Amino acid sequence: MSDVSPIQATAGAAKEVPSGGGCGSGNCACKSEALVRTTRARSPYDETDYGTPFVHADTDVTLDIDGCLVTVPAGTSVMRAAIEAGVNVPKLCATDSLEAFGSCRLCLVEIEGRKGYPASCTTPVEAGMKVRTQSDRLQALRRNVMELYISDHPLDCLTCPTNGNCELQDMAGVVGLREVRYGYDGANHLHDQKDESNPYFTYDPSKCIVCNRCVRACEETQGTFALTIASRGFESRVAASESQPFMESECVSCGACVAACPTATLHEKTIAVLGQPEHSVVTTCAYCGVGCSLKAEMKGSQVVRMMPNKNGEANEGHACVKGRFAWGYATHKDRITKPMIRAKITDPWREVSWDEALTYAASEFRRIQAKHGRDSIGGITSSRCTNEETYLVQKLVRAAFGNNNVDTCARVCHSPTGYGLKTTLGESAGTQTFASVEHADVIMVIGANPTDGHPVFASRLKRRLRQGAKLIVVDPRRIDLVDTPHVKAQYHLPLRPGTNVAIVNALAHVIVTEGLLNEAFIAERCETRAFEQWRAFVALPENAPEATADVTGVPAERVRAAARLYATGGNAAIYYGLGVTEHVQGSTTVIGIANLAMATGNVGREGVGVNPLRGQNNVQGSCDMGSFPHELPGYRHIGDATVRAEFEDAWHVTLQPEPGLRIPNMFDAALDGSFKGLYCQGEDIVQSDPNTQHVSAALSSMECIVVQDIFLNETAKYAHVFLPGSSFLEKDGTFTNAERRISRVRRVMPPLSGYADWEVTQLLSKKLGYEMDYAHPSEIMDEIARLTPTFHGVSFDLIDKLGSIQWPCNEHAPEGTPIMHVDEFVRGKGKFVITQFIASPEKVTRKYPLLLTTGRILSQYNVGAQTRRTDNVRWHDEDRLEIHPDDAAERGIKTGDWAGIESRAGQTVLRALVTERMQPGVVYTTFHFPESGANVITTDNSDWATNCPEYKVTAVQVTPVEQPSQWQKQYSRFNAEQLDLLRQREPANATSGK
Repeated sequence: MSDVSPIQATAGAAKEVPSGGGCGSGNCACKSEALVRTTRARSPYDETDYGTPFVHADTDVTLDIDGCLVTVPAGTSVMRAAIEAGVNVPKLCATDSLEAFGSCRLCLVEIEGRKGYPASCTTPVEAGMKVRTQSDRLQALRRNVMELYISDHPLDCLTCPTNGNCELQDMAGVVGLREVRYGYDGANHLHDQKDESNPYFTYDPSKCIVCNRCVRACEETQGTFALTIASRGFESRVAASESQPFMESECVSCGACVAACPTATLHEKTIAVLGQPEHSVVTTCAYCGVGCSLKAEMKGSQVVRMMPNKNGEANEGHACVKGRFAWGYATHKDRITKPMIRAKITDPWREVSWDEALTYAASEFRRIQAKHGRDSIGGITSSRCTNEETYLVQKLVRAAFGNNNVDTCARVCHSPTGYGLKTTLGESAGTQTFASVEHADVIMVIGANPTDGHPVFASRLKRRLRQGAKLIVVDPRRIDLVDTPHVKAQYHLPLRPGTNVAIVNALAHVIVTEGLLNEAFIAERCETRAFEQWRAFVALPENAPEATADVTGVPAERVRAAARLYATGGNAAIYYGLGVTEHVQGSTTVIGIANLAMATGNVGREGVGVNPLRGQNNVQGSCDMGSFPHELPGYRHIGDATVRAEFEDAWHVTLQPEPGLRIPNMFDAALDGSFKGLYCQGEDIVQSDPNTQHVSAALSSMECIVVQDIFLNETAKYAHVFLPGSSFLEKDGTFTNAERRISRVRRVMPPLSGYADWEVTQLLSKKLGYEMDYAHPSEIMDEIARLTPTFHGVSFDLIDKLGSIQWPCNEHAPEGTPIMHVDEFVRGKGKFVITQFIASPEKVTRKYPLLLTTGRILSQYNVGAQTRRTDNVRWHDEDRLEIHPDDAAERGIKTGDWAGIESRAGQTVLRALVTERMQPGVVYTTFHFPESGANVITTDNSDWATNCPEYKVTAVQVTPVEQPSQWQKQYSRFNAEQLDLLRQREPANATSGK
């Protein structure tokens, strides 16, 4: 063996990272500014590993550390106090994101008057304590401990993926280890087999030091409990589930274990291929409505990996498999990077320059308007694009098109949220921060599946449940939250699809008739007359749990118990999703949920509230920016002359006072022959909207469809102009998440097509004769702030300073508003509204005896355009039909069999998954793959107030079949024809760049 160990202390190369210190504690008041590209040298104590966070208390404690007096809150660890004194204690198992553990034995200290050498990470401070962190004896102990670690560690530092960024290597240098006396000829783990099963990271047990950080991250941060320490003593090693490969285990690939690992035991495969990143840029995830803050770690303009930002308020250093790993779609070979046009959808695409494509699109829109009238064209904004880009599209429609025919995909998901909360509380958004759930005593989840749809929030929610909060789940399926490791719902109300209003009325009936109302809150905060009318209504015998049981399928005693818990269990919060909104009574249910919150006084403070879990990354923002045909930015009605005048003065145009067409109205008008042109940015309406045949027929009847996207999606098959879009990595701007948090999106690589989406919209507007002249998205946000009262104080500079802002942000709340409706409701007095249950027109019959409902799965996102182009398909490569064993047996269907699904709208075929998650009479599928045809069978029933489609209630019959449906065969043929046309496309004659 060499006299000198290969494990050396490393100073590390300078690297560019978001600056800012702070204690790193999620509980501490200190904040660090998320500045970008500030160069500093890496330290062995870099970034995250600051030991146990503060435990705040009412008293402070003063102690002596290495002769320096330091005062910290009682409950602070000695390690944390040492950090405050400017002393870094060596460590391996300690990290500020996890509870103290004290296993590595490197952070030993000497405390006057105590025997032994306690671990500083687990030892709380005491008044007058005298601590020594450095002595010859401590140095020898630490060096001996490190020597034992190294003796069972591979000699591959030069080829190790973490070379230059390894905590084990760093700490060996810190403790002065220069040689290892123990040979490798004894028992060791150097030949333990690697687990390469996960597509994103490798597990190499030969490098494991059994620090438990990965196990604790899985438990404390993620809450999956998929990892454990197998065996005992020298044979101890990390194991996934019951010593299974990671891909076969319960691991959800969130990456928390990888981020926590101090060695190369768990390491990302991109690091192994590309090497260590050189700088990082803070940005915001472009998947779900949680809006996680991420650090894109880069080499030049190449992303090496995505790391969750510990200073991100929405996620606090956590992420899911999508945000953490599924970003490769941004540079996928399917990306379309050059504009294309064609006269007919049966023609091959022709690559052209940007100028030719935009000129052609503008001339076609003007030709259509000249022939069919001003209102014959419209636009659809995207909930995947930034606030600034969405704002520009609605501005283009109103100012350049000259009408209000603008809508957004929020129409088909959360438009009932806007209507219902605006009506009752006065604002079209949720009331709380995500962190508020940490103060909840009772949590009701209605029509949402957070572990699949909003996994980072779900981890926070599960952590609170493990601390003792009670859970009520209202859902037709037995979702994971009903019974998952260390979490079990007190009550699961498995209602029949379409009966949300009935179950909410039954809960309200119990609260009213059993005297569980918060009378003082209601008297002070709510309209008296409206409340009295509502109280009389819900007290009617027809709303009693016993009367509604036959409708909902939920036993009366269970409803009563859940209502009592919600009303009397302390702080009670409601979280809901598309299982509430996507019904013919979606708006009614949202109103009913707000009624429950007001009736029990669960609004306006931490731990309570009405919280919609938004589906896409910027659904909230697309609504805020005026994407609905009746509203200008800030939810102000187009018919208000005073409001309209403000925008007319700023935009130098005359705006139409009448609301325009909603998306369903556009389709109907297209089939009637009066709507002929559409600009569709970042939205695949053919796959995502209901009754696919109806949508396809409407698009086929139009004369010019302009699609702007990063891939040729299903809607692009009907397009005449394709404008390449840009991913979130290629643009600057902001997203607004489900908690009204406005966060920065920062460009980390140049747009592959030459332009970001906002630039393309601006260029199209100029071609139409309406000048837009913004030099940067920050200027667009400045205009939004000037024209939108709830955004008056918002600017890129302020977001960069604070990290993020929750609107309203204005002169009344200069740093934003975490909790809404604190002293009074936005509308003044809260308004109770009667919620009469009206059954869906979609009925089960002998011909269609089952009810189909739909939802998402963890690894995939929405229509799958992004996640299907990543290794996430390893977890979910097709949509399946979940069916209860009784229904399956009655039809002779087994798991894996082809199952034909027929509704009144159409038919398709999926493979079956027989599972007791379903209740008899109800089947379920996801909608991430276009060839599944989930929306071929959904009907065009929609919410009475907003036209949000009723995806969640479709009467169907399920039968065993031998092959895919006729629709799917037609889809395959059409897809092949479109691929041929794409291959035949003619190259541009002119440059297609800027």
